[in-house]
Parts: sequence; structure tokens; C-alpha cells
Amino acid sequence: MHSHGMKKYIPRLIAWEVTKKCPLHCKHCRGKSGNLDYSGELSLDEARRLLDNIASFSSPIIILTGGEPMSRSDIYDIASYGTSLGLRVVMAPCGVYMNNDSIARIKKSGIKRISLSIDGKDKETHDAFRQVDGAFDAVIKAARLSKEEALEFQVNTTITKLNYTQLDEILALAQSLGAVSFHPFLLVPTGRGENLKDLEIEPVEYEKVLHWIYKKSKELSIQIKPTCAPHYYRIFRQKEKESGVQVTPETHGLHAMTKGCLGGQGFAFISHTGDVQICGFLEMKAGNIREEHYNFETIWNNSPLFQAVRNLDDYHGKCGYCDYRRVCGGCRARAYAVSGDYLGEEPFCIYSPRREKMRAIKTH
Repeated sequence: MHSHGMKKYIPRLIAWEVTKKCPLHCKHCRGKSGNLDYSGELSLDEARRLLDNIASFSSPIIILTGGEPMSRSDIYDIASYGTSLGLRVVMAPCGVYMNNDSIARIKKSGIKRISLSIDGKDKETHDAFRQVDGAFDAVIKAARLSKEEALEFQVNTTITKLNYTQLDEILALAQSLGAVSFHPFLLVPTGRGENLKDLEIEPVEYEKVLHWIYKKSKELSIQIKPTCAPHYYRIFRQKEKESGVQVTPETHGLHAMTKGCLGGQGFAFISHTGDVQICGFLEMKAGNIREEHYNFETIWNNSPLFQAVRNLDDYHGKCGYCDYRRVCGGCRARAYAVSGDYLGEEPFCIYSPRREKMRAIKTH
């Protein structure tokens, strides 16, 4: 499969939806989760076989997500097993089930960090988004407990029209709670989020938010990392260039190496029934864990879907020839949501690549 000269792709992050069960009912939920019993999720034995295979050829961070991962009683067994294989296991709970006892179990299972989602500066904004009363208080309490118990946590925020004017306050809140990093997610309207198209900020606002993120990341010591916003890496380079700095691995370390969309390239998503996707937002099946006898590696290397998204030069529209395509790549899920073409151009990007300008000159 990997001939000489071909780049070898190895998963660096795998988000695994261990369950769809969840006490919340969030407006933007990719998984359309709810407090139901979903059948078909991988058993503990299957989970171990999957983790064995992943660890046999790679060493990614495993994100246990859901639904609410803590609604699985064997979640600590899954985490301990992943940890025993040398994998870094992290978890994305919603905070509702967190108390001193569960935090002790989280730490004992080897989970070094959790992510908590805060989608508003206050109860009103957050609870309206999460569609559950008391969600804000629960997540703040979870953050405080984590801080007390020395469990590292990051704050994730899904940015929409409801809260993008509150970003300064949300970031300040994350800092005051003691978060180690702040991860703003730019809304991808899929799953339950399809009805949120009217909540998605306009491309121009989007660009402004990314400029704000850049500015804050320069000013503050807290790590700030935007997610599902691949064009941040174009803006990052443009801004650095304006101040006379060329972005290289030597000058910027990991920041220079990180690219926009890692879907299918350094990142994969595994659904609660074992379907493998390039990310949680692009609901196209690249293969299924059970059908491949728990061989994730085969899907990762051989899936035509994964191979297609790795071939950046064949993307359609301006994403296929943009001078920033290697560092950005556009959001495949957003392209698919808007045009039905997962290789299409990113609809929320306002940048005009050079070749477009060249073409315009030639045709006039």
C-alpha cells in the first residue's frame, strides 16, 4: 500500500463514540444523542480487541466521547485497558455525572485529561443551547472539582450566533476555572446541528473570530486551539508573515506542523456501532470495525474514502489549487453539508487563492 515516495499516514487522534446514551439534548449534537438505550455499541471485549489493533501499529490519543461516555459502567475498564497498552486516553464527559468518586476512578484508569464543554458565559446561554436546565451549573461544578482533584481539563466551546459575542467572557471563565487549554469549535451543521444553519456565523464573522483567536493566543498563556476551523492555519501564516515571520517547524514547533483538517489524515472517528469515519461530522462510512474483525488498521490504510481525502490536489473548486491547501484543506464535512460533495471547496472561506487570480488575468 505504501510505496516509496508515498506519505505514510498514521493516526494521531481517534475519537471513539463509546455510547450514544446521554442525559443532555444539545442543539448542535452531531450524534443526535439522547437518554435512551442504544443497542449495538461495542462490548468491553470488542473494545479491547479494537484497542489492541490500534496499538499494534500506532500510538494515537484516544478520545472517549459519546453521548456521555460516563453513562457506560465499563468506561473505566476501557480506559484502563487503553492505558495499559501505552495509549494516551482522554475523555469528553458533559459534567453531569462527575463527583469526587468518579474523578478518582477517572484518574485511576489512567485518563490524564478531560474536556468540558462550555457554550455560554452564563446559565442562560449555555442551558438554552444544551436544552437542559442545570447543565451550566453541572459543568462549572465538574470543572471546580477537577481543579481541586488535580485532573487536567480543557474547555471546548461550539461557536454560534448565540455566543460568538461572548467569546471574551467564555475564555475568561475558562481561565478562571483553571482550564489548561481553550478549544473553540466552529459549528459544523450536521446531525442535530442541521437545523442550526441559521445559527452558523457568516463567513466574514468566521474570519473575524479566527483573527480574534490568533490575537488571544499571542497575548495569553493558556493554550488556544481552534477545531473544525481549518482556515485558521492560513490566517496564522498570513498574520505571522505580516509581522515578518515565516512559519517553519524550527520557529513555531508543533504549531507549524499542525494542519487544518486532519480528517482521515491524522484523525479518525469511530461510531458507537463501529463505523469508521474521517471525522464525527462527515457521516460517510469508511468501513466497520466488526465487519473488518476489529482491524482498524486495514480501514485506515485501505479505505477509498480515506485515500480520497488524503489526495489534496484532487479536491474540487478552489480547495484543489489553493496555495494554503497543505496547511488548511477546508472542512470536508461542511463542504458535504452545503454541496453534497465531500471533496468540494470549503463554503465558509473568503480567501481567493492565487491561481484564481491568474486565471482571471488570462481570461480578461
